[in-house]
Amino acid sequence: MNASTDPIADMLTRIRNATAVRKQSINLPYSKVKFAVAKILSDNGFIDKVSSKAAEDGVGQILILDLFTSNSNPHITEIERISKPGRRTYTSASEIPTNRRGRGIFIVSTSKGMMTGSDAKKAGIGGELICKVL
Repeated sequence: MNASTDPIADMLTRIRNATAVRKQSINLPYSKVKFAVAKILSDNGFIDKVSSKAAEDGVGQILILDLFTSNSNPHITEIERISKPGRRTYTSASEIPTNRRGRGIFIVSTSKGMMTGSDAKKAGIGGELICKVL
């Protein structure tokens, strides 16, 4: 069993590595937080599909991310973790950064759940900056 101290950073690294070698799909250990981040990426067009299934050994679940279809290019050019376990980064709604003329997104963990930076600004709530995606 691979125990990671930062499962979100592990997920982002797996996505970064898979897009670098043009892998179409990856499997990850399931968690609600990873599913929420993946759902935001899917809703904003950075990955094609998110699904989960029971693990083959019958213990737990597996998160399946379809990064891009066979006839398209990867949608993610850069993905970077901002808040880390050793140094959390929090921000107010007014100070949530914007990204490259609106092309990229920031993912923020708020009291209302995971959402994009623009959605958090509209709702007027700040939170922990999880990552930025271009």
